[in-house]
Amino acid sequence: MDVLRIRGGKKLNGTVQVSGAKNACLPILAATLLTDEPCIVRNVPLLSDSTAMRKILEHQGAVVEDLGGNAWKICAKNIIPATPYELVRKMRASICVMGALTGRLKTAEIPYPGGCVIGQRPIDLHIKGLKKLGCEITQDAGVIRIDGSAMRGAYIFLGGRNGSTVTGTSNILMAAVLTPGTTQIDCAACEPEIQDLCEMLIKMGAKIKGVGSPKLTVTGVKKLHGCEHSVIPDRIEAGTFLLCGAITGGDITVHGAVREHLGAFLDKLNEAKVPFEVIDETSIRVRGDLMKTFVPVDIVTFPHPGFPTDLQAQFSALMAITPGISLITERIYPNRFMHVPELGRMGASISIEGATAIVKGGTKLSGAPVMASDLRASAALVLAGLVADGETWVQRVYHLDRGYEGFEKKLARLGADIVRLDDSQMPRYDD
Repeated sequence: MDVLRIRGGKKLNGTVQVSGAKNACLPILAATLLTDEPCIVRNVPLLSDSTAMRKILEHQGAVVEDLGGNAWKICAKNIIPATPYELVRKMRASICVMGALTGRLKTAEIPYPGGCVIGQRPIDLHIKGLKKLGCEITQDAGVIRIDGSAMRGAYIFLGGRNGSTVTGTSNILMAAVLTPGTTQIDCAACEPEIQDLCEMLIKMGAKIKGVGSPKLTVTGVKKLHGCEHSVIPDRIEAGTFLLCGAITGGDITVHGAVREHLGAFLDKLNEAKVPFEVIDETSIRVRGDLMKTFVPVDIVTFPHPGFPTDLQAQFSALMAITPGISLITERIYPNRFMHVPELGRMGASISIEGATAIVKGGTKLSGAPVMASDLRASAALVLAGLVADGETWVQRVYHLDRGYEGFEKKLARLGADIVRLDDSQMPRYDD
């Protein structure tokens, strides 16, 4: 198993290109199952999750061809409705094939998905939406079986206790585009990744109105055709690299940082007095070298356009070295503070009160062996390691590989002292 060894204290400088968005790419890949014609998807991030989705598509019967340059050609001419547990158990986004299979074949059989352990993430809203479309659904031994032979357009409210559902919106969209009649999705997710999926579906011939709003209107069509589509840049990766520049006191220009995708995040960077410059609509330069002390902030995560839950762990690493008290409240995934004890091993002073992390910042971090619990927690530990004294060893980096393409290589090109090693090379610490 691989680990990352980080020797902190290096200021990061240079430019970095953000890869395609994982959370946009996975449902877009699933959407290729909606047509029997070839689709070309460009800017596919080379991640373990992308590979897992490719295996699912191929199991369903699609032919996937790597065109090089992060482009895949996918032809799902003849597909089957059943997906096995071994292919979906590690990745929550695998549930996106449920909507695509139901839309195309009017039947699907898929086990409950896996993914990061960041709290309960039920799919009850997905099932509610499909039932509103006229699907009959049975569940047995962890497998969801869908009969969509009587599907019809309907009004569907997709709000839940934590707001809208991103993957649920993806699933209902893909099921609705080939369903007779008009489907109105209320409280739809507004994330850029949902907008990107809509753009892909529209290119395929879908009729969708209200893109980017919480009210989507889908008029069903009889058939979709192939298309060519490029995945949007990953806003979470962009935010992570901007924080890398800030926390190390460096000067980094991030290409693929789309300003309109990062509004709430950039607002908090500004509140924290992190100097940055929006160069153009897709490039942002952060100047951590111009600031000696940042300012504590109060963050509450919300669905887009609120502050993204996928960046709160990384921001907490910056606040850990910022003098003063910062408050970070998690409104999306209640258990998304699993990085806190590991940051504590490095000297951070963070306590949890209900859904809020209280960060008593200004302490000097020290390198330590730490254990990654999920994708974004992994990134937070890497950020902490970049600024800590001594060596930090981040274990379970397979979490990082799910969402960051060549993360340590990009960091090394910016000047970080970071290498991927086999865990046998990690020092053994006494209990």
